[in-house]
Amino acid sequence: MYSDQFDVYAGNANPGLARKICRYLGTEPGRAEIFQFANDNIFVRILDNVREKDVFLVQPTSRPVNQSIMELLIMIDAFKRASAGRITAVIPYYAYGRSDKKDQPRVPITARLVADMITVAGADRVLTMDLHQGQIQGFFNIPVDELTAVHLLSNYFIHKGLDDLVVVTDLGFAKRARTFAELIDAPLAIVEKRRVGNLDQAEVLNVIGDVRGRRAIVVDDEIDTAGTLMEIVRALEREGVDEIYAAATHAVLSDPAIERIRASSVREIVLTDSIPISASRMDPLITQLSVAPLIGEAIRRIHRGESVGALFSSELSFTQEMLLWEEGLPAGTTGDEPDTDERATVAERA
Repeated sequence: MYSDQFDVYAGNANPGLARKICRYLGTEPGRAEIFQFANDNIFVRILDNVREKDVFLVQPTSRPVNQSIMELLIMIDAFKRASAGRITAVIPYYAYGRSDKKDQPRVPITARLVADMITVAGADRVLTMDLHQGQIQGFFNIPVDELTAVHLLSNYFIHKGLDDLVVVTDLGFAKRARTFAELIDAPLAIVEKRRVGNLDQAEVLNVIGDVRGRRAIVVDDEIDTAGTLMEIVRALEREGVDEIYAAATHAVLSDPAIERIRASSVREIVLTDSIPISASRMDPLITQLSVAPLIGEAIRRIHRGESVGALFSSELSFTQEMLLWEEGLPAGTTGDEPDTDERATVAERA
């Protein structure tokens, strides 16, 4: 049995999100040294006594991906050797999620490899958000809680008061997009696409559904180079859609995503802070919502042995309350600045 106390620790991938989670929970982040030596070896030293404690390690495996993964693995090993009672890896963004199957000869299933490494390192459970495919949960031999930002994103658009909407997505995100469409009471249209080789390029073949004359919200789990998003935008424009919004959980935003977004006709892109957005990648078109209260509440429920799935039941209004807690960061900030009075209501932002 671990002690009644739990602590939240953060790696270097997204310390701003970890601080917000701790602010929501009314606690201070745990103390640890995590840095690289001159030879690029990573060093971790825990500065608190964690014996028999319930610890949560917040570390999205985002850019630089391989360094973030190694930091997470070494952190897990350090806490295991420090006799932590239970170690939960909180991974808001799970890298290598696209490599979840053998779709070509002689290729790896890297998503499974990363899962094996996290398990072998000593994690007791995983808390993550909007995996690229749900079957990645099955790659772990430890419990996995997968949260979703669909309710948070959909509530943002509900409060904007837009009408005559249609939700547009590809087949890979269709199940969660259907939930998004039901929440905002809009029809769902599916985009048929295919990947061009192993490049970050996609070709849109067809738009299945009635979109002409409507306002479209393109939803997906992540925006990487924005190539797929731009193909969908062009396809919607050909179908007679002239007002397009986009929403995604993970703001990967690899080059040349920002240039493509700025040159497009998209009115607004709504993202979360599962991955930090640097000042150079922020843009007035981007609205960032914080998932800190969602992750924080999940941490509290995991520690207490309560249901995490109940967060998304119709009986709770928690996802609506999240928008009032904090809508996101102002353009040009990264989440690493000192906390200021940056909260605003949805009505004010709209």
